[in-house]
Amino acid sequence: MQSRILGTTMPVLEFALDPNESVISEAGELSWMTSSIQMTTHTQFGGGGGIFGVLKRVAAGGSLFMTEYRAIGAPGGVSFATKLPGHIVPIEVGAGHEYMIHRHGFLCATPQIQISVGFQQSLGAGIFGGDGFLLQHVSGTGTAWIELSGELIMKDLQPGETLRVHPGHVGAFQVGVSFQITTVPGIKNMIFGGDGIFLASLSGPGRIWLQTLPISKLAHKLMEYMPTQHKEAVQGGVVGGIVGSILDGMK
Repeated sequence: MQSRILGTTMPVLEFALDPNESVISEAGELSWMTSSIQMTTHTQFGGGGGIFGVLKRVAAGGSLFMTEYRAIGAPGGVSFATKLPGHIVPIEVGAGHEYMIHRHGFLCATPQIQISVGFQQSLGAGIFGGDGFLLQHVSGTGTAWIELSGELIMKDLQPGETLRVHPGHVGAFQVGVSFQITTVPGIKNMIFGGDGIFLASLSGPGRIWLQTLPISKLAHKLMEYMPTQHKEAVQGGVVGGIVGSILDGMK
């Protein structure tokens, strides 16, 4: 198997597969493929553990179905493009080398990679679309390719070194990094600061990948260009959710 990443702003991951080699992805990620590639879609790829593996993958924000792309009878090619301007990052996964990635970060992987829920916390209605904050745990053995939006900033945290980050900018990190969600200190900062009321706290040792274009912030910016009636309804829900979250936190 050979892979290469083509492009700059909107890259595509291209595989050249020998006969009987395969890669897996969530259903619907395919961009294009050659005629020798056979698609097989069901619930068992990339999770392991039968129905419990499937449930863990769905709980992590993944789809119910996974698709295997296998070259049959001849070499073949299959490609996966990003959905937003950004970067495609390969990560080598194995014992002692597991990762947490943001909920939309999984692009594709070799067949022995497993995806499950790694972290989940409700942040109140109106925050991150009302879905709370969720991370996927990437484990198993092989290579996974993750999608990070915007520019990519990589940092190596030393033991005890802590970085506080807007949750949407968290792209991925090694499992050795300590992670928790904290609130912004001070009621004035929460209401008038304009930076949200939650921060992710990441502490070393370990490597983290930050993305400069969180999907949540992009969606919020696009609201300005939506029809007025719909925009007012959405903004009202966001403000109500933020106030509700603050009041819940003060109980």
